[in-house]
Amino acid sequence: MEHHNKLFLLLMLLIQVLLVAAQTNSQDYNGLAALTGFWTNKPPNWVGTDPCGSNWEGIRCSNSRITELKLLSMNLEGQLSSAIQQLPELDTLDLSYNTGLTGTIPQEIGSLKKLKSLALVGCGLSGPIPDSIGALKQLTFLALNMNRFNGTIPGSIGNLTNINWFDVADNQLEGQIPVSDNKGRPGLDLLLQAQHFHMGNNKFSGQLPEKLFNSKMILEHVLLDNNQLQGSIPSSLGQVSTLEVLRLDTNGFSGAVPSTLKNLGQLSELYLSHNKLNGSLPDLTGLNSLSYVDMSNNSFNDSDIPLWVSSLQSLTTVLLGDNQLSGTLNLTSGYSNSLQLIDLQDNQITDYKPGSKKINFQVVLAGNPICHESEAQKLSYCQLPLQTPAYTTPLNNCSAQSCSSGQVSSPNCKCAYPYSGTLYSRALSFTTLNDTDYKELEQSLLKSFASQKLPVDSVSLSNPSRNASNNNFQLTLDVFPSQTDRFNRTGVSSVAFVLSNQIFKPPEFFSPYFFNGLNYQYYGGEPKSKSKHTGAIIGAVVAVVVFLGLAVVIGMYALRQKRRAERSELNPFANWEQNPNSGAAPQLKGARWFSFEDLRKYTNNFSESNTIGSGGYGKVYQGVLPAGEVVAIKRA
Repeated sequence: MEHHNKLFLLLMLLIQVLLVAAQTNSQDYNGLAALTGFWTNKPPNWVGTDPCGSNWEGIRCSNSRITELKLLSMNLEGQLSSAIQQLPELDTLDLSYNTGLTGTIPQEIGSLKKLKSLALVGCGLSGPIPDSIGALKQLTFLALNMNRFNGTIPGSIGNLTNINWFDVADNQLEGQIPVSDNKGRPGLDLLLQAQHFHMGNNKFSGQLPEKLFNSKMILEHVLLDNNQLQGSIPSSLGQVSTLEVLRLDTNGFSGAVPSTLKNLGQLSELYLSHNKLNGSLPDLTGLNSLSYVDMSNNSFNDSDIPLWVSSLQSLTTVLLGDNQLSGTLNLTSGYSNSLQLIDLQDNQITDYKPGSKKINFQVVLAGNPICHESEAQKLSYCQLPLQTPAYTTPLNNCSAQSCSSGQVSSPNCKCAYPYSGTLYSRALSFTTLNDTDYKELEQSLLKSFASQKLPVDSVSLSNPSRNASNNNFQLTLDVFPSQTDRFNRTGVSSVAFVLSNQIFKPPEFFSPYFFNGLNYQYYGGEPKSKSKHTGAIIGAVVAVVVFLGLAVVIGMYALRQKRRAERSELNPFANWEQNPNSGAAPQLKGARWFSFEDLRKYTNNFSESNTIGSGGYGKVYQGVLPAGEVVAIKRA
C-alpha cells in the first residue's frame, strides 16, 4: 500500500510540474498575444500557443521564458501597448526598421527590469520618451533614433548607470539637455559608463550645461549637431580625455572655442561649422590624432592661416571656409602626407605659396581675393571642391547575370533578392573614400556576418554621397543570401540586428555609423496560409487529448487505490465514508485526502479575502486546517 502511495505522489508531483511549466508558457504566450494581437505582418510560423517550444521566428527563450523579441524589417504595422509588461523576462527587444510601428512607448516599458538592450530604430513612433525608461537599471544599449519622438529627454535617463550606447538622434526632441541637481534629480552627467552620446538632428535649445561633462566620463562620441543650442561651448569638454569625435556643428554657439580642447589627445574629428563662433581660430597644435576639422561658416576674426593646418601629421581634411581669414596660405615648410583637402573658400586669402613639392591633394581658395581675377579662376585651386566620386562594388571575376524582375545580380554573379538599406557614417574621417577603403568596409561587413553564422553570400556598396543638410556620409548597402535566392524572416532580422545593435564594427574611418533598413518583400521558406489554421487546430486537439489522457489515468489510478483500500482490513476511508461530515480526513502515509466540503470550510467558503493568487487554471486560496496548519488550496 505504501509503495502505491509513493507512486501516486510521484505522479501527482510530475503533473504539478507539467502544469506549472504550462502555466508559465501560458503567461508569456498570453502577454505576447496581448502585445501583438492587433499587429499585421507577424511571422506566419507563429502557430499554436507555445512560442518557445515551437521555435517561433523572432523569439528566443531561456527556461521556457521569452527573453528576446527581435522582429526587424518585417513591415510590422501596429502599436506598442501596455501589454509589454507581461513579458518580464525580456532582456533584448529590437523592433527596428518597421515604419508601420506607430504610437508611443508605453510607461509600462519600465516593468522590464531585466532588459539590457532596447532598439526601436527607424520606426514610426512619436510622443515623449517615457521617464519610466529610467527604471531599466540593467540597460546597456538604448537606440531610439530615426523616429518622431518629441518633448524633452527625461532626466531619469541619468539612472541608467550601466548604459554604454545612448542614441536619440533624428527625432523632434526639444528643450535643454538634463543634468543632475542638488535636489537629487538625475541627469546625463551621471552616465559614467556611456561611450556614445548621439543626439544630433533634434531641436535641443538653450546652453549646453557646463556640468554635462566631467573627468570621470569615458565618452568617445559626443554628437549634438543640427540642433538649436546657444551660448558658449562648455570648457568641461576638455576633461573627457577619451573623446574621439565631437560634433557641435549647425547650432547657435557663440564666443571663442575653449582652449581646453587642446587636452583631448585622442580627438580625431572636430565639427564646429555653421555656428556663430568668433575670436581667433583655436590652436590645435599637439592634437596628433586629429584627422578631420570643420570650422567653416563661423565669424572667426581676421587672422592668418594657423600653422597646425600644415603640421598635424594625421590631418586628411581641413574646412575653414566662409570665415574672415586673411593673409597667405603657406605650405613651403611642408605638410602632412595624409592631406586630401584644404578648403578655405570665401575668406580673404590674398596669396598662396605651395612650395616646391608637388601638391597631391586638393586646395580650394574659390571666393577669395586671390581668385577674383578672370585668369585666376581657371587655376585648380580656384575651383569648387570635387563631388563624391561614384562607386559600386566590382564583380568577383565573373560576368553579371540577367536576372528576373526584382532580382539583382550579386558581386558573385548570382541572381537573388538582396536585403537593402542605407549605411551612414556620422563622422567620416576622410573627404572621400578610395577603392581600398570601400574594399575594407565590404570585408569588415562580411566578417561580421560570418562571425554570427548568417547566410550571407556577398555584399554590395553603391551610391556614395555626403548629405548636405547633416554632413553624414551615406551608402546603399545590399546584402545577398547564400545557397538560395532569398532570405527567410530569421535571416533578414538577424542581418538587421547585427547593424542595429552595433555588432558590426566598421573600420575606424567610418565610425560612428548607423543603418536604416528597408522592409523586405521576398521572404522564402514560409508555410502556406492554410497551414496556420491546420497547425492551430492540430495544436489544440493535441493539447486536449493530452489533458484528457492524464485525467483518465489519474482517475483510474485513484479508483483502483480506493477499491484496494476497501478490500483491506485497514480501510483508511472507512471512518470518513461512514461519517463524511465529521471533518476527519483519512490518515494515509504521504498523501492526505479532503472532501470538497472540507476545502470549502477551510477557505471560508472560498472567500475572496482568502485569495492569494491566480493563474491559467484557477485561483489559489489560503486555508487553515483544523490543527492550525496554513495551506494553499487551488480551485480549478
